[in-house]
Amino acid sequence: MSDYLERYPHALMNTFGPPKLVLVRGEGSHVWDDQGREYVDFLGGIAVNTLGHGHPAVVEAVQRQMSTLGHVSNFFATPPQVELAERLLELAGVAPGAGKVFFTNSGTEANEAAFKLSRRTGRTHVVAAEHGFHGRTMGALALTSKAAYREPFEPLPGDVEFVPYGDADALRAAVSERTAAVLLEPIQGEAGVNVAPPGYLAEAGRIAHEHGALLWLDEVQTGMGRTGRWFASADAGASPDVLTLAKGLGAGFPIGACIGLGEAGDLLQPGNHGTTFGGNPVACAAALAVIEVIESEQLLAHATALGQRLRDGLAADPRVTEVRGEGLLIGLDLVSESSADVVAAALEHGFIINNPTPGRIRLAPPLNLSEADADALVSAWPAILDSAGVGA
Repeated sequence: MSDYLERYPHALMNTFGPPKLVLVRGEGSHVWDDQGREYVDFLGGIAVNTLGHGHPAVVEAVQRQMSTLGHVSNFFATPPQVELAERLLELAGVAPGAGKVFFTNSGTEANEAAFKLSRRTGRTHVVAAEHGFHGRTMGALALTSKAAYREPFEPLPGDVEFVPYGDADALRAAVSERTAAVLLEPIQGEAGVNVAPPGYLAEAGRIAHEHGALLWLDEVQTGMGRTGRWFASADAGASPDVLTLAKGLGAGFPIGACIGLGEAGDLLQPGNHGTTFGGNPVACAAALAVIEVIESEQLLAHATALGQRLRDGLAADPRVTEVRGEGLLIGLDLVSESSADVVAAALEHGFIINNPTPGRIRLAPPLNLSEADADALVSAWPAILDSAGVGA
C-alpha cells in the first residue's frame, strides 16, 4: 500500500471515504499514481479537467497572471475579471449590460449566490427536480432532493418543492404566483446522466415566466463545452434568467459563476452578497485561457463527434442496457447493480471511470480526449465487464 494511503485517514476528515489511489502527475488525459502506474482519466475530476492535465495554455496563463497580480479584494477590478465576464455573457448570447456576472470559487457557491438572488424577487418558493444535485453547502443542499444528503443537516432553508424531472405537468402544478424560481439541470449529472426530454426546458421557461418566476439552470456540470455546446441549454429555447457555472470553467483552477440575464442581473446589489476569492485575477485568467483553447482547438465539434463514438462503442455490449448523454458527458445502465465492481475492474485495466449509482456508470473525460484513448476504452470494455462479473 502507498505510504500516503496509510497516512491519509490520520490526517484528513473522513468525508470521502478511503481514496482509491494517490495520483502524482498528469499529462493530457493520462495520470500516474505514486507507484508509477498509468491510467486514462475518463472522469476528468468529475467534469472539471476540460483540457486534461497540464495544458500549456492554462499553465502559462496562471503563471503569467500570478507573477503579475495574484489577488486583490473586490474593492478593485482587474482586466481578467472584466474580460471573462464579458466573454461569458457573449457565450450566453447577450451583450454587456443585458446581463451581469458574479464570480465564485465553486459550483455550490454559484448556486448559493443564485439562491440569494432568487430571494430578491420578494418570493421564497423554489421548485426543483427530484434527483437533482446542486451542492453541499446548506443553501445548495436545500435544493438537492437526495434524502441521504439532506437529512443529517436538517432543518435546511425551506419553501423548496421537488417534482419529477422531465415531467412538465408536475412542474406546471407546482409553480404559482409565489414561486421565486424554477431550478433545473439541463442534464442531471450526479443522478447518472439523465437528459431532459425534448421541449422540457422550453416548457419550464414558459411555465416559470407565466407566473413571474425565474428560470434558473444549473450548468455547473454541463457548461463550458461538456455537451458539445457552450451550454447544454443553448438550443433548448429555454430563455433562462440565471445560469450557474463552475467545474470545467477553470479546467482545474477553482472558479464558478452566477450569471443573471436581463433584469435578473440587477437583483443583487451592494451589501447583498460577497466573496473574498471569487473573481480573483488568476482564476479569471485561467478561465479565459480555457475558452480560447476550446475555440482554437475546435473542441465543441470534437466533443460531439467523440462522444457519439464512445456511446456507440460502449452500447455494443449487450450488458449495457442504455446509454445516455450529449458530447462527453455520458451515462450508461448495466444489466445488474454492479457499477462499483466495474469501476474497480476498470482501474485495474488502467481506466478511471465513475459509478454515480449502483447500476450506472458516468464518463466525463477531458474535451480534448484523443480518439485513440476513446477506442482503447471501447476495446477494453468487454474485458472490464467480464472482470467485474457483469452478466455472469
